[in-house]
Amino acid sequence: MKHRTPWLALLVAAICAPALARADAAPGEPGRGFTAFVELGCSGCHGTVGQGGPGLRLAPQPISAQAIAIYIRNPTGVMPPFTSAELSDATIIDIQAYLASVKPPPKLADIPLLN
Repeated sequence: MKHRTPWLALLVAAICAPALARADAAPGEPGRGFTAFVELGCSGCHGTVGQGGPGLRLAPQPISAQAIAIYIRNPTGVMPPFTSAELSDATIIDIQAYLASVKPPPKLADIPLLN
């Protein structure tokens, strides 16, 4: 497996940060984010509600859109990279809004069958 150098992640952050900072001022649209999450294949590894599976758990309480963009553009492990031509910053903001809209699961004590 090829490892990327930390300076590359910093370069990606420097390039993405201005656009994402402006876009973060306007919240994303969870409905569009869900559609993109499924159509781009994110749900195949991260689950339809970001609960995880082969990929990491992303929701509830996802990381910022800027942090998501940095990782998406320069992933480690087996996740394929997505360029800005394949996945716009606006779509990343929508995906983050969708993940942020996911409600946490109920506490075990609140599930009648388990009591």
